[in-house]
Amino acid sequence: MEAFTTHKGLVAPLDRENVDTDLIMPKQFLKSIKRTGFGPNLFDTLRYLDVGEPGMDNSKRPLNPDFSLNQPRYQGASVLLTRKNFGCGSSREHAPWALLQFGFRAIIAPSYADIFFNNCFKNGLLPIVQPEEVVSELFREMEATPGYELTVDLDAQTITKPNGDVLKFDVEPFRKHCLLNGLDDIATTLQKADKIRAFEADRLARFPWLEGLPG
Repeated sequence: MEAFTTHKGLVAPLDRENVDTDLIMPKQFLKSIKRTGFGPNLFDTLRYLDVGEPGMDNSKRPLNPDFSLNQPRYQGASVLLTRKNFGCGSSREHAPWALLQFGFRAIIAPSYADIFFNNCFKNGLLPIVQPEEVVSELFREMEATPGYELTVDLDAQTITKPNGDVLKFDVEPFRKHCLLNGLDDIATTLQKADKIRAFEADRLARFPWLEGLPG
């Protein structure tokens, strides 16, 4: 998993509440668990004017010119600004996979669905919570300022605006540690690899008849 330390990026808007995971990553594209190839179908029903199906050549599909992520001023955006209860609906890790593969490293919203929020941290995507009035102010500033960028410092837990104003955000210490160090669940477990091997060796020495048994 890619570590998150400090990131400066162009901000793109998704001015919707209650964006569910099926809107983020539609169900017809959940054909793989390889964690690759999902970016082109992020927000598929919003980005394209036709109905997307697996195997389609997305480069030839008609784009919706009214959707923010298709507009020239937001090309290359890596910070998503959106509204409350982002990531609600079904549990699917494909949603943060698609956001990351599209190029997003951070999301700013007033609130998130719990499972989606947890899945973001497990995959290297930083979901930041800010009060609704702060999010609304960020929307106003971004819309008035082409090329609007924010700098996110996870270690300091700050968001720095183009005018130098600084916003603070909270993050649970263990999640912060894992994201700063690029540790997903497997990598976190492997930090204890020596202790795990020692346990297994001791277990086998005391119960040798277990060797070769399933599990």
